[in-house]
Amino acid sequence: MPNYTHILFDLDGTLTDSRPGISNSLQYALLQMKIDSYSEEIMDRFIGPPLQDGFRKLFGLDEPNANLATAHFRTYFGDRGWHENEPYPGIHELLEALHRSGKHVYVVTSKLEKYAQMIIRHFDFDRYIDDLVGAEASGKHSGKGQLIAQLMDRQHIPASASVVMVGDTHYDLIGAKENAISGIAVSYGYGYGDQDAFSACNPDFLVDTVGELAGLLLG
Repeated sequence: MPNYTHILFDLDGTLTDSRPGISNSLQYALLQMKIDSYSEEIMDRFIGPPLQDGFRKLFGLDEPNANLATAHFRTYFGDRGWHENEPYPGIHELLEALHRSGKHVYVVTSKLEKYAQMIIRHFDFDRYIDDLVGAEASGKHSGKGQLIAQLMDRQHIPASASVVMVGDTHYDLIGAKENAISGIAVSYGYGYGDQDAFSACNPDFLVDTVGELAGLLLG
């Protein structure tokens, strides 16, 4: 059984089910951009990557329009979307148990950092979390590997198998490998729909429920 001492959590699709808020924010942004032809499958793929990347890659927008769409998204999200969101069952209990056991717990997310901070305070996660790193408004340095590196540098965490990134997308697993740390994939989030991408990343563990995740992290 692994002994993880430093645990980095993704936010959307890992700690919280934020699909309603993200979906509503995306629909608002697309309406403002006069984009009305898209599939539910694209909506699912939008959750996870940095916003500008999602608008460029999934909707074919050039950089100026991707930035404009991102601004529209954040208008809705900052007003209402951030609290159209719920923790997955068992997450509160898991975070409390990790904190009590002496584990170091962090959040690393591609969500804009100020919104991520609002969410963890709203759900009282902040009492269990040692630090949080999120994306910049410009979209620069928002790759998961860059964000993990930023947190590890700030907290003086050396690369080790005892440090683990927990997330629901292959971006989380790629970021873990880029920083020479362990990776745990959770299939209850959004990103597992792309199973080939998950498999290619070869996570150390794949778990289907919060209960299974707790068993791994708490030993």
